Amino acid sequence: MEFSKLLRRAKRVVVCGIGNEVRGDDAFGVIVAEKLKGLVNNPNVLILNCGEVPESYTGKITKFEPDLVVFVDAVDFGGEHGEVIIADPEGTLGEAVSTHSLPLKILVGYLKTRLNAEFVLIGCQPAVLGLFQEPSEIIIERAKTLAESLAGALGSG
Repeated sequence: MEFSKLLRRAKRVVVCGIGNEVRGDDAFGVIVAEKLKGLVNNPNVLILNCGEVPESYTGKITKFEPDLVVFVDAVDFGGEHGEVIIADPEGTLGEAVSTHSLPLKILVGYLKTRLNAEFVLIGCQPAVLGLFQEPSEIIIERAKTLAESLAGALGSG
């Protein structure tokens, strides 16, 4: 199903920003989550900055009982730098470049045993991943645009 339709249909949504703030473009998901927190005031939306350990948030995610879980992460899928894609987090599309230890498909598999929810990955193609590097301008811009777009769809309840 198309992502915009999933968003409109969902009653309770969790957005999980994943990434490492000190590894350049890997900060994409974290930037989106932090920007979203300032834009969305809706009791049916939970925004989590999961950093590098999204698996540590399974309790919060399941307790919220969402019907849609959106993961936002830097993903190397061979696209243009800054290109954004929407994918199945259990698919084989690229690999998250984040240094998080548990692959997203395993995390989603676990959450599916606990929730009756849809799962979506919004990935952005990184280029700059060195330690202690700033995210590139294009990644910051894409994160801002995505956060504003999601905020518009998620509204204020």
